[in-house]
Amino acid sequence: MNTPTNVINSEDLMALGYTPGRAFGVALRTAGKHQRLGKETLLAQLADVLAAPEAYAAHAVYGKLANALIEAAAMADIAPIPLREAGTGYAVYGESHIEPGARAQMDVAMQLPVAVAGALMPDAHQGYGLPIGGVLAVDNAVIPYGVGVDIGCRMALSIYDIPETFFVEHHARFKRELIAQTRFGAGHGFKPHERADHQVLTDEAFGMNPFVANLKDKAWAQLGTSGGGNHFVEFGIIEFPAADEPLGIPAGKYLALLSHSGSRGLGATIAGHYTKLAKELCHLPSEARNLAYLGLDTHAGQEYWQAMTLAGSYASASHDIIHRKMAAALGAEVLARVENHHNFAWKETWNGQEVVVHRKGATPAGKGVLGIIPGSMTAPGFLVRGKGEAASISSASHGAGRQMSRTQAIKTISRDAMKATLKQHGVTLIGAGLDEAPMAYKDIHTVMAAQTALVEVVATFTPRLVRMADDGSRED
Repeated sequence: MNTPTNVINSEDLMALGYTPGRAFGVALRTAGKHQRLGKETLLAQLADVLAAPEAYAAHAVYGKLANALIEAAAMADIAPIPLREAGTGYAVYGESHIEPGARAQMDVAMQLPVAVAGALMPDAHQGYGLPIGGVLAVDNAVIPYGVGVDIGCRMALSIYDIPETFFVEHHARFKRELIAQTRFGAGHGFKPHERADHQVLTDEAFGMNPFVANLKDKAWAQLGTSGGGNHFVEFGIIEFPAADEPLGIPAGKYLALLSHSGSRGLGATIAGHYTKLAKELCHLPSEARNLAYLGLDTHAGQEYWQAMTLAGSYASASHDIIHRKMAAALGAEVLARVENHHNFAWKETWNGQEVVVHRKGATPAGKGVLGIIPGSMTAPGFLVRGKGEAASISSASHGAGRQMSRTQAIKTISRDAMKATLKQHGVTLIGAGLDEAPMAYKDIHTVMAAQTALVEVVATFTPRLVRMADDGSRED
């Protein structure tokens, strides 16, 4: 499709003298919203704003653009914090299956002056700032975009005293309960009379400052819900080939509930606020701008750390509510619960040094630590026990990882092809968009083969009944 001639594009803006950056994007969006003014008029006005942004700071149409230009000019006068010329080396697992963009992002991260060590997991793919699947240990600092937008996103597994045969015979009941006990999608929550109570709502961190305090009501409304995108709640069969003494589970097959979700609007809003603050306080070269960090010896750094910890506790509380509601609805005994999280920062000791370890889409895999690594809606997931591998900074992948972007998946995968794959694997799906089709993900077996030095497999989980956001929506 040809672009209409009256629409202002990037080339038009560059011809006026605009340069790539935040203000450039604001200019494009502003022009798009006000096409009715006509291209010639818009170009003239955009040129005027660029020449004298101070005169338009309070303008109804161009105020946001003017302030973005003023901010950009002020930052241009501040010398950026220099990156190291040569970054520290880092371990890469499953290198042949990792896209160049993820490697390039990790290379830049290792040039940060605070970087100590890094690793790239076999499910890695390009993200914002630190790649998804990236692990970065730094000295006395925290990087909001190194944690990610969905702070404290996690996996939670409940293993029931229910045999596989009972699930097969009563499939309709389990489907009914999965719909009744879960709620999905960006912006979705509970009405006041439906809201769950949980100890996390009494966390003093909700009163840490007015910004976080104002998020509490929305957080309460979404407590016990799951987001959009790749978040899910699913029933499946977990098989233990041998008895696991630490868990107290004999060998055999059991019905299990597996959930994947994070801190919803609370975490996303915290991430956006403190990422913006970090960029204002930590001026890095353009290629590293999304890796702006906050020193833990600063007020801003301590604020973010407290808010991040709150978001992680909130995410855990949501899983707790979902799993307790489901166990009660089924009248089932829970034989074991396992939970692990990613998109978080931990204070750990690495090679004798205290560091802050960011795991953006990576699972903690310290020696003896249990974790869950899912595949896709039709591929198996794995209950694993970490080996504490120093080169990976005691980490493993958080899933199979995408091999197609969401846009690419929607364009190339048909609804019929997705249905055929689900049928082939005996999976019943409730909701989900084409961007979450199984074919959009890497082969989980290839990913697991690349990290045998990082984890040992304890049990295999096979999805059978999966629920995701009805409209395939992203998190708000």
